[in-house]
Amino acid sequence: MSISYNKLWKLLIDKSMKKKDLISLAGLSTSTLAKMGKNQQVSMDVIIRICKALDCNIGDIMDIT
Repeated sequence: MSISYNKLWKLLIDKSMKKKDLISLAGLSTSTLAKMGKNQQVSMDVIIRICKALDCNIGDIMDIT
């Protein structure tokens, strides 16, 4: 089972946001964003913060395959 954050990257493009914007808006660290860039697992707290910052649901930012 693997995780894909491709939906998150597409959502950022649709909202005309950069990864730096997401870092400041959701209070993420650069290492957390780097892990997500490699499709590695991050904590549920991080996922919830991203969803709140972007006003979306978990299924809007990630897939489990």
